[in-house]
Amino acid sequence: MLTLASKLKRDDGLKGSRTSATASDSTRRVSVRDKLLVKEVAELEANLPCTCKVHFPDPNKLHCFQLTVTPDEGYYQGGKFQFETEVPDAYNMVPPKVKCLTKIWHPNITETGEICLSLLREHSIDGTGWAPTRTLKDVVWGLNSLFTDLLNFDDPLNIEAAEHHLRDKEDFRNKVDDYIKRYAR
Repeated sequence: MLTLASKLKRDDGLKGSRTSATASDSTRRVSVRDKLLVKEVAELEANLPCTCKVHFPDPNKLHCFQLTVTPDEGYYQGGKFQFETEVPDAYNMVPPKVKCLTKIWHPNITETGEICLSLLREHSIDGTGWAPTRTLKDVVWGLNSLFTDLLNFDDPLNIEAAEHHLRDKEDFRNKVDDYIKRYAR
């Protein structure tokens, strides 16, 4: 992360002195997305929930990162759930793309990793979808909350998991525990 931040500082210095003809276009042009991400990643790291960890496989690519959520309460306590986040070029006008990499039995996450979280929707009927005022911090806190207070059985993406919970809460818990033992350690 420091490398991209350093690049941005260096680029600001180049703007002031146009005499450096040897600087390539790639060192002078930084996308709006990348400028936003430098600020947002710093804010995110300063305000990360204690149950979350962020990992940047390439510190020069702040637009691709992994999130690990380790819930400390509820059905999913003891599990370790990996999410992959990609921030598109049109960010912050469009939301990041997020996928759950860990197989999970959850009413709002499919077994293939699709996620039902209103703030990840570009357009939302209820007005809680993505807006340019939202940040990566909102996304991470929202994903973290899917394991506690945003766990929603009434508007599921994985209908089978939601119906399973309504039908037999104890068996639902057993299946969640089984998935955690198999896929989320």
